[in-house]
Amino acid sequence: MIKKIPVEKWNPLQFIGHKVLRKKYAVSSLGRAASYTEDVIKDGKLLNGSLTSGYRTLNLHLEKGNGTIYLHREIAKLFCKKPSPKHKYVIHINHKKEDNHYKNLKWATLEEVGSHQQSSPQKIAYKKRQADKTEGLKLNAIIVKAIKEAINSPKRKLTYKLMAAKYGVSEMTLYRIKSGENWGGIK
Repeated sequence: MIKKIPVEKWNPLQFIGHKVLRKKYAVSSLGRAASYTEDVIKDGKLLNGSLTSGYRTLNLHLEKGNGTIYLHREIAKLFCKKPSPKHKYVIHINHKKEDNHYKNLKWATLEEVGSHQQSSPQKIAYKKRQADKTEGLKLNAIIVKAIKEAINSPKRKLTYKLMAAKYGVSEMTLYRIKSGENWGGIK
């Protein structure tokens, strides 16, 4: 039996192979998941599921193999309006993957997902740690400034491959320096 919360709404999960399972499954507007036989409140059992890359999942054993269901996606399908077909991804507004309350979920485009990830507190903290890092680096601010000047010089004669060999870094590092992804604080 599941303790009833007045504002919580339960919707059954419908997915390929759901009719061959012994139990039925449902998710709630508050982000909970349950298995049940007849009625989710009367004979339901709350499920913790598993964590996959920080996301709460249910692993279902079907006749034609196993299926993993991401709870945040299922909750968004049932409780959140999808603005357009381009909105294929579900993001957690507060960046907390374990908070699957429907008000914390939002359908997003690929561009919106990328932008949202850049504003994540974890990503911001990571960028700060990287910017403050001084040990174990191949490059320093003086060398990066020289690289940026060389890359942006209209009279540049060295290819990226030759510049990478000259400075002992990969070509990808040079492209990341140029775009500002690496060493963005150096002008």
